[in-house]
Amino acid sequence: MPVYLVGAGPGDPGLLTVRGAELLESADVVVYDRLSVASLLDLAPEGAERIRVGKTPGGPTVPQDQINALLVERGRNGERVVRLKGGDPFVFARGAEECRALAEAGIDYEVVPGITAAIAAPAYAGVPVTLRHSSTSFTVVTGHEDPERAGTEGSVDWDAVARVGGTIVVLMGVGRIGAIAERLLAAGRTPETPAVAVRWGTRPRQQTVRATLGTIAEQDLAAPSTIVIGDVAAEKLDWFERRPLFGLSVVVTRPERQAAALAGRLRAAGAEPVVVPAISIEAPADGGAALAVAADRLGSYDWVVLTSANGARRLLARLRDAREFGGAQVAAIGPGTAAALRDGNVEADVVPDEYVAEHLLAALPDPPSGGGRILLARAAVARDVLPDGLRERGWDVDVVEAYRTETAEVDEAGSAALAGTDVITFTSSSTVTRHLEQVGGPGAVGAAVACIGPVTAATAREAGLDVAVEAPVHTVDGLVEAIVAARATGALT
Repeated sequence: MPVYLVGAGPGDPGLLTVRGAELLESADVVVYDRLSVASLLDLAPEGAERIRVGKTPGGPTVPQDQINALLVERGRNGERVVRLKGGDPFVFARGAEECRALAEAGIDYEVVPGITAAIAAPAYAGVPVTLRHSSTSFTVVTGHEDPERAGTEGSVDWDAVARVGGTIVVLMGVGRIGAIAERLLAAGRTPETPAVAVRWGTRPRQQTVRATLGTIAEQDLAAPSTIVIGDVAAEKLDWFERRPLFGLSVVVTRPERQAAALAGRLRAAGAEPVVVPAISIEAPADGGAALAVAADRLGSYDWVVLTSANGARRLLARLRDAREFGGAQVAAIGPGTAAALRDGNVEADVVPDEYVAEHLLAALPDPPSGGGRILLARAAVARDVLPDGLRERGWDVDVVEAYRTETAEVDEAGSAALAGTDVITFTSSSTVTRHLEQVGGPGAVGAAVACIGPVTAATAREAGLDVAVEAPVHTVDGLVEAIVAARATGALT
């Protein structure tokens, strides 16, 4: 079994290659560095071991020989090892040293290139590294070596770099940018030469500092930054930082396996999603016995009513195929539930215009003259608006527990991630109540509150939270659009 050196790219998880994603999804062990994005680790199987070996400037460092030894040890064990490295494994990333160590130990390896920050960070800041007819070449150099050592073995010849012309891209150069600028100026580059530094390029917290070669050292720069020097640095083809939620950190409290959809939409709008699940979805208290009985006689009902995607999935998992619905019609509370049914080849007959129990109740017909039966599969704890209303109209209603929601555990990393966030989203009443249990009450919620609809918003207000955003369209897309609208009007900063 080879050890796989996978380039994680510069930060945006969408820039991971297809091959890299395939390997992560089947990994037994992921050895990752500081610059790897946490959401990429979620691609690995739940039981995969995750080992951080990242190097922190000015902080704890795992020596390279120890990383090499770890890869060799795990490779010898026959485990599927993915070494996830920021950017590209062979661009100032010591991937060659790791490959050499594996080769000397007789262990096969595969290198999966990644998108380097040298190109991606400038692009996300609106700076092309080349321009036709003017900047026709670019040089990528490390700023990690001391410019005062030019001419000695292993150091950059800054005089030669300056004379080549075109664009200069400096990686890992913040700490020595003053000396680098001096060497380039001494070699003939002018002080007016445009320069730009892009910190955390391709991420929602990206910061772009524009200056000149003569002033770049005076700027407030910090690692990790990609520094571009040359005429191209004057270009301002901004697109990434213009996204409507750029720079906003937004907490996603949905269950872990359901967080990706909302996180992805937030990221596409420019936000930094912070996934800290408030709830976990668990089996019913009876282990699913009542749901199994109901599934066995599904065709005896006139209607099967589902009020969540979780309930739909749990019911479908009990069936051999969609034919077991027989003549029963199906109602879904909203498009998310309808989509979960559609995944099981079941098309909902009724989906109300407003995705709340009251509107689903109004959308369902009265029972036939001889009476009728409805199966309502739902969470263990839920409002009784729907079953009570149906019974009042003459329906015989069987309410079956399809799943339970429990408070998810929050580890140290999750607690740290919550600190200082801008917005927290709630997509159900249970996410509100469970999150408050996690953090110790409404006083611990410092972020602006955004709710998917009126029921969730009412729960939040009753719990003592101020609701800044209430989505008029009660879907994940509607929630994101409502947050975008609120920021555009100044309701969110």
